[in-house]
Amino acid sequence: MFMNRSSDFRQKEVINLSDGKRLGFVSDVEIDLETGRVEAIILPGVGKLFGLIGKDNEFSIPWEKITKVGEDIILVDLDERFMRKYFE
Repeated sequence: MFMNRSSDFRQKEVINLSDGKRLGFVSDVEIDLETGRVEAIILPGVGKLFGLIGKDNEFSIPWEKITKVGEDIILVDLDERFMRKYFE
């Protein structure tokens, strides 16, 4: 499936391949305006209430960490250090 809009990423569930953990749903994307390429996907932080409370808890997953984009999910490969920083 070829995605041609950033909105195609929204509301896809993100799953980490290294441990099978569900990380949440994409809330936004970072795009390089000069090249038009997606740089990262943005997920709300742990405990964020329906995306309504601030942006302090958001974090981004760089495009290089994305291994597969499916119809409903995005698979990422995040190391243990990244996981501890954002999910514990």
